[in-house]
This record gives sequence, C-alpha cells and structure tokens, in this order.
Amino acid sequence: MRTLLNNVSKRLFSRTLRYQPIGSLEFEEWQIKSIGDVMRIGSGRDYKHLHSGDIPVFGTGGIMTYVDNFLYEGETVCIGRKGTIDKPMYFNVLPKYIYYAFRAINWKEYNEASGVPSLSKSTIEKIQINVPSFNEQLKIMTVLSCIDKKMDVERRILSKLKEQKDYLLNKLFI
Repeated sequence: MRTLLNNVSKRLFSRTLRYQPIGSLEFEEWQIKSIGDVMRIGSGRDYKHLHSGDIPVFGTGGIMTYVDNFLYEGETVCIGRKGTIDKPMYFNVLPKYIYYAFRAINWKEYNEASGVPSLSKSTIEKIQINVPSFNEQLKIMTVLSCIDKKMDVERRILSKLKEQKDYLLNKLFI
C-alpha cells in the first residue's frame, strides 16, 4: 500500500496524472512558488516550563511528551530539521495538500550537514513547489487521504489477523 501511495503521489505531483477539468477543455496551470511564499515556517519552542497533561508535544521523531497547555494551537505540517528531514508529519492540516506535497519533496537533496541530516528555516523557505488551483489541491488531497485511510484499515486488519494467529497457535499446542 505504501508503494501505491508513493506512486500515485509521484504521478499527481509530476502532473502525469491529472483530473479532468469540469466545464473546461483545458487544465489550469500550476504555479511554481517557494515554500516561504506559500506558508509561514515556524521553529520549535521550549515546553519544559509546562506541566504534564494531555496535549501532545511533537519533535522530529513524533510525539515527545504531553503537556497541560498549548505552545501553538492550530493546524500544521511538521518537518524535522535534524535527522528526520525526509519524513514530514501531518497534524490536522487543512488543506492536507501541503503534507502530501512535502512528502513528494526529496528533502535529503537539501541536506546542509555531513553528519546528521539537517535543514535551516531559510533553506526550507526557498524550496520550490508546484501549486495547483485550490480545487485541484482538494482533489489531490482527497485521493491521497483515501489511500492513507485504506492503509490504516489494512494495518488494523493485519494486526487482528496476527492476534488471531497467535491465539490459534497457542490453543493448538496445549
């Protein structure tokens, strides 16, 4: 399934797979923009002054801890600037299109370090991305989200089948 998502993403973002325009015979052209022109790039914040709670704190590896107050409240896409520069993370973003666009970027191509892969905010802001019309962004996001949801269902089914197998094997050799 991951291969399906990657292949469909590549075809959508390279525009070899396009949606038929409604009411028009021509596709709208995509604009090439730098990430800094499309969105505001923020940086991590210190959370150590907060107390334990149920609000997640995200780092480059995912959820680091839970705190009692927001450092940032809203929708976002996260990308690690150290180590995990090629693994963008999605956290309730609308449109989710940016998350999928980030997944299509070869982040390691922009690596600025010889040891742990690293990116600076200014480098991220300069990266060029293709930006289709809002309607096409929604269509792309919808298709890729459906594949993501299907992958989640398949993972849960696989997990349940493994549980069933383990149960049956244990009962078989009593």
